[in-house]
Amino acid sequence: ANDPVVLCEEGIELYKKGDDNKAFEYFTKAAELGDVAAHYNLSCMNRDGHGVEKDWRKCLHHLVVAAIGGHPTARYNLGCIEWHNGN
Repeated sequence: ANDPVVLCEEGIELYKKGDDNKAFEYFTKAAELGDVAAHYNLSCMNRDGHGVEKDWRKCLHHLVVAAIGGHPTARYNLGCIEWHNGN
């Protein structure tokens, strides 16, 4: 299926079951199709090193895309980072 919402929801279920690697794949597919929640989840996974090595650059990339797309938690988190950095 190429429904980004379905792919993201499947990724969430896989993540809850502890299958970080497969969840990362599903979130990546959903993000490529424009799902902002998937971008937010990829941001968290890159930040924490779940299913992938920790990568602050990728974390920020996905966080920015999610925030621009209107994801409320991404917007809040990005605002906190910017505030912390004096911006």
